[in-house]
Amino acid sequence: MNLRGTVRADRPLVVLAVGEEARYLPPELPVLLTGMGKVNAASAVAAVLAAGPRPALLLNLGTAGALRPGWAGIHEVATVLQHDLDTDLLRTLTGETYGAPLSLAAEGAVLATGDTFVADDAERDRLAQRADLVDMEGYAVAWAAAQAGVPCRLVKQVSDEAGEGAARTWQESVDACARDLAEWAARHVA
Repeated sequence: MNLRGTVRADRPLVVLAVGEEARYLPPELPVLLTGMGKVNAASAVAAVLAAGPRPALLLNLGTAGALRPGWAGIHEVATVLQHDLDTDLLRTLTGETYGAPLSLAAEGAVLATGDTFVADDAERDRLAQRADLVDMEGYAVAWAAAQAGVPCRLVKQVSDEAGEGAARTWQESVDACARDLAEWAARHVA
């Protein structure tokens, strides 16, 4: 976890997984780098929110794999789910719902979050039945924000096609994705 800048109640806190994605963000924005994966993201966000002050908004920017052909560019997330948690089975076993999908916006993409970097055509096709994009932190950021009562937005830049070769494609595209995310932030973040 790495917090750059000062969290203020009247400003958003920009949350990203790694420095490569945050490289071009304006220096006046407070930025939290959580590290990759759901545990890192949830624990970093929870720690910052517990320490206070709480920001006006948690804005999770980052890269995501496209699960469907033709998906490119930047997308706001309407719904985020965990693709590596069997919510239905857990409900059957316990009668409780764990990890239900979270609704964030009226319109936008469906994001599947899990602790696996998806770089397999079969896995991509399986996930495409439920979502448009895949990442490794979005659900955890949104969940931690919801637990603290802080508004949250997820905005993702497509970096790869979540199939064979996705890791190489991510490495080759992350710098351009970081530039696009910084431009988006300059236009949309007060």
